Amino acid sequence: MPKIISDLAIMLLTAGVVAVLFKRFKLPLVLGYILAGFLVGPYMPWFFTVADKASIETWSEIGIIVLMFGLGLEFNLHKLVSVGGTAIITALTEVFGMLVVGYLVGQAMGWGMMDSIFLGGMLSMSSTTIIIKAFDELGVRQKPFAQLVFGTLVIEDIAGIFMMIILSTVSVSKNISGGELALKLGMLVLYLALWLILGIYILPTLLRKAEKFMNDETLLLAALGICFGMVLLAEKLGFSSALGAFLAGSLLAGTVHAERVEHLSSGVKDLFGSVFFLSVGMMLDPAMILRYIVPILIITAVTIVGKLLISSLGVLLSGQSLSKAVHCGCSLAQIGEFAFIIASLGMSLGVIEEKVYPIVVAVSILTTLTTPFFIKSADGIYRLIHKALPKKLAEKLERYTEEDGSRKEQDSDWLRFLRRYVKVTALYGVLMMGVTLLGQFVLQPLLEKTPLEPGLIRPICVAFCVLGIALFVRPMLDLHSTEYTTLWVKNRYFKLPLITLTALRYLLIVLIVFFPLQTLLGVSGVWLLPLIAAAVALISRTGWLSSAYISAEAQFMANFNERNLQRDDENTEWLDEKLFVEELSCGGEMAGKTLKQLDWGHRFSVNVIRVVRGKKHLNMPSGSAELKAGDKLLVIGRSEDLRALRLSLGAREESEPVTLRAFTESQEGDASHLYATVIPVEKAAELQGKTIRSSGLREKYDCMILGLQRNKLPILQPDVNMSIQRDDLVWVLGTRKMAARLLAGGFSED
Repeated sequence: MPKIISDLAIMLLTAGVVAVLFKRFKLPLVLGYILAGFLVGPYMPWFFTVADKASIETWSEIGIIVLMFGLGLEFNLHKLVSVGGTAIITALTEVFGMLVVGYLVGQAMGWGMMDSIFLGGMLSMSSTTIIIKAFDELGVRQKPFAQLVFGTLVIEDIAGIFMMIILSTVSVSKNISGGELALKLGMLVLYLALWLILGIYILPTLLRKAEKFMNDETLLLAALGICFGMVLLAEKLGFSSALGAFLAGSLLAGTVHAERVEHLSSGVKDLFGSVFFLSVGMMLDPAMILRYIVPILIITAVTIVGKLLISSLGVLLSGQSLSKAVHCGCSLAQIGEFAFIIASLGMSLGVIEEKVYPIVVAVSILTTLTTPFFIKSADGIYRLIHKALPKKLAEKLERYTEEDGSRKEQDSDWLRFLRRYVKVTALYGVLMMGVTLLGQFVLQPLLEKTPLEPGLIRPICVAFCVLGIALFVRPMLDLHSTEYTTLWVKNRYFKLPLITLTALRYLLIVLIVFFPLQTLLGVSGVWLLPLIAAAVALISRTGWLSSAYISAEAQFMANFNERNLQRDDENTEWLDEKLFVEELSCGGEMAGKTLKQLDWGHRFSVNVIRVVRGKKHLNMPSGSAELKAGDKLLVIGRSEDLRALRLSLGAREESEPVTLRAFTESQEGDASHLYATVIPVEKAAELQGKTIRSSGLREKYDCMILGLQRNKLPILQPDVNMSIQRDDLVWVLGTRKMAARLLAGGFSED
């Protein structure tokens, strides 16, 4: 019989017995697996001992991959958005603080630099498994501080992934400079962003197309195949296998198959996860623990006190109360499974001493045992800290309530604009750089293997790069965003900084375009930059390629929101609940102008749907309609767009906007009733594949196209170059005459 079979039998039988005992006495199973590993390890000769250590190490590596895949399945990008600023500040404060503390403690104990750096990394990560177990046993999982702890753990997991990559980079290149490390991290962020964007765009689409073939067996195989395929890709790009597994899980977590994959893979995760923790226990040497008992106790004390204080400080810095801060600090005062993974990384790279591993395992065991005690004692610890603080300081901290924190989070218009500016610039900058990297490092090597003329290969690659970049020029410039328009009309002094920030975007696009021209064609010279800038300006003012981009963006957003959209049909957001109608008065500055001259559709993304002049109602007025003083205008748009329009008119707020649905329902019995009607593309098959401009809906039915509902996702006021696809719902607004025509054609669906 192969040794691995007998070894596996010994390991699993021992783990099974120990797990039952730990369950019986309500102890953490992680500790049980570590104990079982110790019992079958080389340092317990009076028990059955595992013989083939090399195979167990392989199983342990698979265990890490499956654990990280499972962690990714519990995390998705929506969860990152929902954790809020408090969790982000807390997690980053804790991670950075404990990195520094761990490094200093290691140096104070005479450890080497790499040992100290890895020690800081291990101490910075709290244990999700232990905390969830303790919260369940103490019945505090639904408390407000517990939700903050879970959000902090999500950010910690992400920080842990980055930390492993940084540690790997520093370990391999011990003499790496700060500039080189920054460049590597920049490339890492670029690759990760591309990876996630492409994964979100491609993976849910492929799974949806193969859904009818996805029984439990094929779904499990596909999920594990994606996991290990991403592991191979990560290692090919020079990243860790753990990162690939985590990203595979996080991409699947956003799909409608997430719960099934999590359920189907739970047995695999439990099996290989237990093998990983068994391998941790096998490396536990009692002699080394006795030999290093002093460092173990020192690091345990530093972990508990340091994480309690630093985590509490992070919560306070985010504007939460002292009581919540102390409860969070007490919950996070331990290390766990991520510390083992980081320690395993250091051992595999050969950059940390053997003593570090058993020391960290011992510290994890001790802090795991103390965690429930500290969570239960959080109220008492809070009272002690409150009593020990100077009275004025304590009163000031108490005023730092959660309500104060939420008020501080109310954004100004500039802050909203800058957040969007950074997000949009980073997103499309990454996509543009990704196109150039694909052209140079993927397309060029592929073309070189074909019989194409060598002189044609580089120009083809440059054409690919330029065309790909052109696709994202208009959305990158983002000139007609609500945030931009609001600031532009709010104060004339804002125009210069807005123009400057837009010019910086132009410059970034020009430099990105210049990169493939220089690297692939060898073309250089400052004289080329004005030509590129002129081309970028021309593309930004034309509609070419916009249809392809808009369709791709809609597909991406549908995939990104797939799980949330499919989860509950009752909570689907319909387009007539996302658009608002508001009444405005025609002032002197508008009188005598036509709607086309006002150009509100282009400037503010709003449209006039009715002009009321005395008793006369002009529905769906054309651009040539001339306004007169005293006219009442009904305007439709998003709430933020309507606000920008009001600001441009002198911040006059004459009525509260109402949703389009409420507006149409309030008109029942009105002779000039406007109808919001849905046209299913399956019934109006002739619309499929046409753009909104070429559909002829406005001319044929005398209506306004409000938007599309695609995969339950509302797309408001889409570009006229956007293509209509099968299964879309086209929302139109018009008069009774329009509704009658649609009903007669069998196209409408109220």
